[in-house]
Amino acid sequence: MKKWILALTIAGGVLALSACNQSGSDNVAESKVGNVTQEELYNSMKEKYGEQALQQLVYEKVLSKKYKVTDKELNEKIDQLKADLGANFETTLAQYGYKSEADLKKTMKLGMMQEKAAMKDVKVTEKELKDYYDSYQPEIKARHILVADEKTANEVKKKLDGGAKFEDVAKEYSTDTASAQNGGDLGWFGTGKMDPDFEKAAYALKVNEISAPVKSQFGYHIIQLTDKKEKKSYEDMKKEIEYQVKSSKLTSESINKAMQRELKAANVKVSDKDLKDALNPQTPAAAAHQ
Repeated sequence: MKKWILALTIAGGVLALSACNQSGSDNVAESKVGNVTQEELYNSMKEKYGEQALQQLVYEKVLSKKYKVTDKELNEKIDQLKADLGANFETTLAQYGYKSEADLKKTMKLGMMQEKAAMKDVKVTEKELKDYYDSYQPEIKARHILVADEKTANEVKKKLDGGAKFEDVAKEYSTDTASAQNGGDLGWFGTGKMDPDFEKAAYALKVNEISAPVKSQFGYHIIQLTDKKEKKSYEDMKKEIEYQVKSSKLTSESINKAMQRELKAANVKVSDKDLKDALNPQTPAAAAHQ
């Protein structure tokens, strides 16, 4: 998962800070022993989450004027994240404090705008782009059966060689219960996404070929390559390659530098003395990019 996706993760309820009325004229909770006013709630939330919330709100306003993120771009990122996390998608959202996919999209959209702002400063050479292309391997689609030991793996391979259906054997044997329910299907993936030993073996297969037992840190796999994308020409891929190479060069420092540039250009000034340091590069919210 990209670091910037989680860069502005904020504990539950923080965005409500911006909607709080500071007049103090209305109560948000009442009791026999005393009431809680909107002003008290606002001040409490500001103390706990104010810097992060202000940073997010200001960044959204400043960046949205110059850097556009389309629904198509955003949905592609979400789909890629779902593919990367698989069955762990919902669990991961909860782990990082996101209430829903819509909540994640708001943070991800801001991260994508930050990325576009920072990429303006990144330079790449033609050699870097061509080197990336030469080493690039297109995505493949595979399914597997994971077992604990080599003896069981050989037993599984024998069944498959004897004509047993891969999906049936996966459901019976595979300890990867998530993929087993889908006949062992792992979907599409590219280099760097899987265990190195697994990946090397999968890429060495021809379409529909079934591997011998492959040992990885997780156990023993029987892998079948089910599909493979064709490698496009350099010219067709150049735009995508340029994005990948530039993205790989982004650091927390370069993102912070870009944000300071954008804030200065927008002449942003913080009038609340309690939050005067919220937009400085070394605040906890800014440090979250690291």
